[in-house]
Amino acid sequence: MTHPNRRPLIAGNWKMHKTVSESVALARAIADTSRIGPRTDVVVAPVFTALSAVKTALEGTPVALSAQNLHWEAQGAFTGEVSAAMLVDVGCRYVIIGHSERRQYFGETDDGVAKKTRAARGAGLVPIVCVGETLSEREAGITFDVIGRQLDAMLAVLDESALATTVVAYEPVWAIGTGKTAKSSDAQLAHAFLRDRAKNKFGDAGDALRILYGGSVKADNAAELLAQPDIDGALVGGASLDAEGFGRIIRAAG
Repeated sequence: MTHPNRRPLIAGNWKMHKTVSESVALARAIADTSRIGPRTDVVVAPVFTALSAVKTALEGTPVALSAQNLHWEAQGAFTGEVSAAMLVDVGCRYVIIGHSERRQYFGETDDGVAKKTRAARGAGLVPIVCVGETLSEREAGITFDVIGRQLDAMLAVLDESALATTVVAYEPVWAIGTGKTAKSSDAQLAHAFLRDRAKNKFGDAGDALRILYGGSVKADNAAELLAQPDIDGALVGGASLDAEGFGRIIRAAG
């Protein structure tokens, strides 16, 4: 990462793993062992049931709390959902929105992602909005069409001033949980495209948008990915469940 106004951000998405006690132990291990540098933001996203306990465990550390999802309405008859205000109340500063698993398994749409982004920002949360193409879309040569459409839906609910406190995560769907990783040069091309798209809409303010790479990020490939000029950090899945390996990824960000 080369732009001075974009702090590296390493976020751990724990997905549907860990009980409350296991989540607390992992959070403490990450906060204690990662030797987080003063120029790197670190975020962990445990399951909903562990948010409150993990928030307590992280007090006094530089690690921030994220949720993995939210509903766009403030309240109502939406069984099983949580609102942005509820996440703020429990201590979250970030929320992941539109992860490919949410899109694939739960039918989330670009419109829904946009509404969730608006709700998150309205409550003061930093949204980490995920975009990415499937293997079939990549093979069809429509990667940029897909991620451009997904990004546009999110940008439509933002103004220029919001870009510095909004995060995009580029996740090639074919690389999530598969062990496959986009070549650093291919990932950079996608990130540069997304940044140019933001700059086309908002001018130089697009330089403030942090864009993370997600997709089988591990300790042994993090440094090469994070060295790319438009890759501002990583959204880490399975590797974030191991404090030592996650710490190495954090250190690779500087």
